[in-house]
Amino acid sequence: MNSTKRWLLVAALSCFAKVAQAQSRLPPCPATGIRNECFATDAMPGGQKYAGEFKEGKYNGQGSYTLSNGAQYVGEFKDGKYNGKGTYTIPGGEKYVGDFKDDRRHGQGTVTLPGGAQYVGDFKDGKYSGQGKFTVPGAEQYIGEYQDGKQHGQGVTTFPDGSRHSGEYREGKYNGPGTYLFSSGELYVGGYKDGKLHGRGTYKFPTGEKYVGEFRDDQYAGQGTLTGPKGNVIYSGRWLNDKPAR
Repeated sequence: MNSTKRWLLVAALSCFAKVAQAQSRLPPCPATGIRNECFATDAMPGGQKYAGEFKEGKYNGQGSYTLSNGAQYVGEFKDGKYNGKGTYTIPGGEKYVGDFKDDRRHGQGTVTLPGGAQYVGDFKDGKYSGQGKFTVPGAEQYIGEYQDGKQHGQGVTTFPDGSRHSGEYREGKYNGPGTYLFSSGELYVGGYKDGKLHGRGTYKFPTGEKYVGEFRDDQYAGQGTLTGPKGNVIYSGRWLNDKPAR
């Protein structure tokens, strides 16, 4: 490392430490001995930097930890790990503000992604788990339950054109009973499997026509009845690929 780079590194670390220490009420740590109830700055060989409070030789209290790739955590530490309230910023635009437990997102928090998409809700072991809201600007919004980072349980998805699905989700897809109201006025109430109409259901059209029966892979399949606007039966029997199986 040449003298210019060395000077810039020292200056950066000095500035980093001063800003962090200004936020702490603890005295500077002694040069030797166990750091306890004090403030210090660490610069590690791998490029990581910590500036914050110590207790019994470990990061405890308020502090800031910067990784070699530029990612940074600012917030509470306990026993050397992110624990409590904090903010984690990743180069490129991703940012998390919320609760941490043992270095993982855990509890309540908000994730904002580079494109503007945002999740607000519960986290468990670093993943979306529990109740949450995920919004994609100019696209859909989901409000409901999550498990292991995926939509799982009861939820509602709303689309820009006004279409709306409400019902059960599993592994990020519509699965189980659900209701889909299309912007065109069409309405489906019934079963889903892996995101497709599947099982028993009712499909209503704005014209007044209605199909009641079985579905498979988004199509009429199995026993079903199609009626007209006045309730007259157009066809009742077996269906295959959306057509009567005469």
